[in-house]
Amino acid sequence: MKKIIIATKNNGKVKEFNALLTPLGYEVQSLLDYENAIDVEETGSTFEANAILKAEAISNQYQLLTIADDSGLEVDYLEGKPGVYSARYAGPDKSDQANMDKVLDELNSVTDMEERSARFVCALALSTPGQEVQTVKGTCEGYIANSPIGVNGFGYDPIFILKHTNKTMAQLSKEEKNQISHRSEALRKLLQLMANTER
Repeated sequence: MKKIIIATKNNGKVKEFNALLTPLGYEVQSLLDYENAIDVEETGSTFEANAILKAEAISNQYQLLTIADDSGLEVDYLEGKPGVYSARYAGPDKSDQANMDKVLDELNSVTDMEERSARFVCALALSTPGQEVQTVKGTCEGYIANSPIGVNGFGYDPIFILKHTNKTMAQLSKEEKNQISHRSEALRKLLQLMANTER
């Protein structure tokens, strides 16, 4: 099996990547498997920039194929916020509940669902030691619910209603989410990129 590092300590993300990559013959590891992994500061102004920073740093440290993602929620009414600050929108402790509460509070006066339009965005960077980093992006369109619904997933999933459905991301099974999520779309693009690179 080909070893690949997912540059994250987020268990939710690790599980998603595991489900998507293991069947393709990859041995998936994460920063949770490395005690001395460096903590890469996300100083980029875009999802792509942050993903590149993380992928390059970890790939250079361990000399292994590395995928890093930076993903988050963009709410149109909030001019694209939380954006790159999605994980720490309500503060540095990275509380999913506090982050959701802040978004819901900021949209409290917005009753028209069309004005609550939003999308999940995922940028993936693939870093191979000694080669140029490659990036792809996936999106998933929807709306912000009035309150959390569902118990699956993580992050903003309970308040994100998928376009053309009445379900939040947190009401989907893991398999359903992996079919339509921003991360799975980005990963499909990345796997195509990897296949073309290996030719």
